Amino acid sequence: KEIGTQKEVLFEQKEGEYQKGHTQNYLEVAVKTEKNLENTMQLVNITSQEKMKLIVGLGNPGSEYTKTRHNIGFSLLDYLAKIKGFSFDKDKFNGMYAEYMVNGEKVILVKPLSYMNLSGGVVYKYINFFKIDIKDLLIIQDDLDMTMGKIKFVYNSSSGGHNGIKDIEKYLKTKEYARLKIGIAHNKDIDTKDYVLGKFNEEESKILNHTFEKLDNVIEDFCELNLNLLMTKYNNK
Repeated sequence: KEIGTQKEVLFEQKEGEYQKGHTQNYLEVAVKTEKNLENTMQLVNITSQEKMKLIVGLGNPGSEYTKTRHNIGFSLLDYLAKIKGFSFDKDKFNGMYAEYMVNGEKVILVKPLSYMNLSGGVVYKYINFFKIDIKDLLIIQDDLDMTMGKIKFVYNSSSGGHNGIKDIEKYLKTKEYARLKIGIAHNKDIDTKDYVLGKFNEEESKILNHTFEKLDNVIEDFCELNLNLLMTKYNNK
């Protein structure tokens, strides 16, 4: 009986060691699994915060404003959509938007539908939602003080009285972002409001078409070139 008892004790010790070993293995597996989950979550967070560019063309919604001088931002984006093959088939925050990829980097292109003077709220919401760094923002606008069709990249520059830009600055609390200005000249014989909301004449349309052709690769260039190189490339055109 004593021998049997010793065998039972020995068996219980072995069984305990076996269970202890398995428990240790389970703990190690659990720790590894938790670490793998943490790594996966980190990758998910990185993916959700991927770097993007935001390009906003300013204008007014509605067919009555199509191809008017003040809507040159819309017009350029529509031209680029046609030659690049993307479409403004998504809507969010009172704006139509498209997505376009440049060497693996996503570009969000937006046409605000809030009317020109209220563009800031739309831009602000897109920046926050897509986690856009202010240096990755480009605003496309018309400019009364530049000759018809002239192209100019600016940074940290005055609004020049442009109401859309003033509203954007009000929301962003800064002027330190890139803008692409396209000249629409200024006929001082016509009231300014009537002039900017008027449509391009035939001669102006020809000039504008030529200007847009110069900007065929502006999306790619904004992704790949720094601001100084953009200015060097485009501001002399």
